Amino acid sequence: MKYPTSLQQLIECFKMLPGIGEKNAERLSFAVLKFDNEQIKNFSDSIKNVKEKIKKCKICNNLTEEDICDICNDKNRDSEILCVVENTKNLILFEKANAFNGKYHVLEGLISPLEGINPENIKINQLVNRIKNENIKEVILALTQSIEGETTSAYILKLLEDYDVSITKIAAGIPVGADMEYLDPLTIARALEGRNKIS
Repeated sequence: MKYPTSLQQLIECFKMLPGIGEKNAERLSFAVLKFDNEQIKNFSDSIKNVKEKIKKCKICNNLTEEDICDICNDKNRDSEILCVVENTKNLILFEKANAFNGKYHVLEGLISPLEGINPENIKINQLVNRIKNENIKEVILALTQSIEGETTSAYILKLLEDYDVSITKIAAGIPVGADMEYLDPLTIARALEGRNKIS
């Protein structure tokens, strides 16, 4: 059976989203069919508003509806500590943990020559300019524990070696509650390197 044209178009639109295949797209489309008019308006307005209103913060590249994001505007945050993250999703993870009260810098990617992503393709120069122009005392590298993350960290470390700024890296190791048999070798190696003395 062939779906009516408008329903098929909606299914195709949902399939454009990451991780959504044919079956999930059909399920979501049928869920939309059950929306009342107000829900449909809210749904479509939300999609439109995200596209029209969301932009990058001029300072840190976080997502915002203003020129400067709430975090950069927050005078209660420690502006001397800068946490460097790969993307806004990672920034949100740190914010949800409620364990960091400094400012952020979003790189919008990691160096990956195999994928054609070089230092000039991400926001590293903007980071260096912030170190030059802002009173930053510590840079925390909070990047993915991967070859790309390590490459990016090493590159940033090299660029900042002549600046009077402390550079730290978030600890890496075995997650709480993790089953050892499912851990990859890199995680185990990082856990051994970052071990702490307990007696």
